[in-house]
Amino acid sequence: MKFTVLGGKGLIGSQVVDLLSAAGHEVVAASLSTGVDVVSGKGLDEAFAGADVAVNLTNSPTFDASSIEFFETSAAAIGAAADAAGIRHQVILSIVGVDQVPGLDYYRAKAAQENALVNGPTPYSIVRATQFYEFVDAIMSWTSDGDIVRLPPTPVQPMAAADVAAAVAGTASGPPLQGIRNVGGPEVFSLDELGRITLGARPDGRRVVTDDQAGMFAAVPGDVLTAPDGADLGPTYYRDWLEGEKQQHP
Repeated sequence: MKFTVLGGKGLIGSQVVDLLSAAGHEVVAASLSTGVDVVSGKGLDEAFAGADVAVNLTNSPTFDASSIEFFETSAAAIGAAADAAGIRHQVILSIVGVDQVPGLDYYRAKAAQENALVNGPTPYSIVRATQFYEFVDAIMSWTSDGDIVRLPPTPVQPMAAADVAAAVAGTASGPPLQGIRNVGGPEVFSLDELGRITLGARPDGRRVVTDDQAGMFAAVPGDVLTAPDGADLGPTYYRDWLEGEKQQHP
């Protein structure tokens, strides 16, 4: 099959391109750097030419309310181009619990992207993943002040980006789900506990203080960021991932 991976140069996209290529498929990695603009639609017709499957892994440059316009506009442009090109399967990567956190602009934006795909003309699959291990440092940086990191006890079930990429590639290689595949990590943590584990493995002088009001994830109710029943769980454990990162980046 021939695949077009939008956002094919990013953290997940580059790995999806490699996995699909290794499986013997023809893959086009499309991004702004290759002349494809998913907002204006420029370059989409060329990127989709002859493709069977479109995998959309593009992301908004912001996480605020402007992300809603990005996802709505890009979904419309991609949907129209995919329909015109005869794409038989369109896949997007979304977030577990995305439709249950209306207080977060970015989650509302991703929910709008999902809705556009569901109501569009192309057969589809939605892969909803939990937070990535690779983003834990960024999450902690948002609420760091000197040597203190304030984190809420929000339950999370993060997973390795490599496991996310494998789920996306596997879904894209199969028939359209006309629905959602949920994927998550093998363990549930509270976010403050995750921060302590991270700093225990990579001490930098900071310490974690539990704060129910700290950061964007404080607005998340209950355990909506954990994988629901029936989700596929990735094989990579966080402490093992941390150890691998230490060996790669001593």
